Amino acid sequence: MMNDICIDIDFQQIYKNGQHIGGDVFLLDRQPGSNIITATLSDGLGSGVKANVLATLTSHMANKLSFAPIELNHSAEIIMDTLPVDKEKGISYSTFTIAKIVFSNDKSFINVSLVEYDNPVSLRFSGSEPIEWEKAATVLNRKTAVKKEIVYSSNFSMKYGDRLIFFSDGVAQAGVSLGSIERKETAFYGSKSPLPSARKVAAVAVSSRGWGESSVRDFIQEILIKEPAISSRDLTRRIVTQAYKYDNYKANDDITCVAVHIRKPRRTLIVTGAPRSRESDRKLKSIIENFDGKVIVCGGTTAKIVARELGRDLKADRSPSGNLPPASIIPGISLVTEGMLTLSAVADRLINKVMLKDMPEDPAKRFIQILRDTDPVEFLVGTKINDETDDPTLAAKIGVRFPLIDQIARALERNYLQEVEIGYL
Repeated sequence: MMNDICIDIDFQQIYKNGQHIGGDVFLLDRQPGSNIITATLSDGLGSGVKANVLATLTSHMANKLSFAPIELNHSAEIIMDTLPVDKEKGISYSTFTIAKIVFSNDKSFINVSLVEYDNPVSLRFSGSEPIEWEKAATVLNRKTAVKKEIVYSSNFSMKYGDRLIFFSDGVAQAGVSLGSIERKETAFYGSKSPLPSARKVAAVAVSSRGWGESSVRDFIQEILIKEPAISSRDLTRRIVTQAYKYDNYKANDDITCVAVHIRKPRRTLIVTGAPRSRESDRKLKSIIENFDGKVIVCGGTTAKIVARELGRDLKADRSPSGNLPPASIIPGISLVTEGMLTLSAVADRLINKVMLKDMPEDPAKRFIQILRDTDPVEFLVGTKINDETDDPTLAAKIGVRFPLIDQIARALERNYLQEVEIGYL
């Protein structure tokens, strides 16, 4: 059984207007078998390639040091001593926020070590209520710096319903010097895809310093009051979209926002392969009927067994299928696909971190869309070789299915930090 508490971490980003690479870099990592997650947001000086290189260097240093057996604030000092100072401006080449999240196996204990240097202040919420907390300040004494450099560090626990949100200057300073602006109907990311969450509302005054941290906090609180169950992905999308609006749809800086939310997990069960026996078929029915989450059925024979056991019709799905075999429909099942070709496409795209917007409209994209909106993923793999066929390749196909499932599981764990459990029937 998987945990009933999920650590939901996600981010959204828009590049500075005219840039094709971000000066803000977000890195999320969890070492295999470790109960430590590190989320780092670094903002490189300037924009474009140079800023990206500096921010990437900072975030990777922070990530490596976070897993080392030293205090996180000491890691921050090492980073600062390593980073050069801009000779003209006398400021560090990169700012950063590092959140090191340590948790127990059942997630009854979740502790956060937070280090902040020159990014906007992080925000915490319990439900919809903002939380104030103590931070320790460490003053750095680098001879080359022209201003006082302070690294803030803090430690706190998180429980069900809590959120931690941090962002770059592109959010806090959105709308600098624009004054009162009209929020339009829709905004666009670099891919020019419309944001469905954008809404038309009244004009709002923005100060000469931009949106401002306190106003961002108030905006988030208003969302949380109205939508207490909003996911980290949707919340950061709303924040980034609002900042983009204040920049009059031409981002003055890279706009990046990260959110951590402790909540009930969204589950998905993937059923693939025929169960070993008729008794196992009946057990499969019980598992599906009692599963609290979405269900994907993968494979033609598997789909027939599920439809038969549930007493439901199996129909063709007329949705676009691209170069893959078309999907099917079983009432009450989230997605029904063909087997090996679809699993292969899913594995390849997850391994290579292909973005949804770059995928063709086919069953594999729908499959991955469900996975990306899922926290823990459970596979239930059938182990029967069909006795009713003389196809000599069938045993080999079943043997291929297991490595594909393993590839999908490892890609979800490594690239998206999702928990995966594999069972056999």
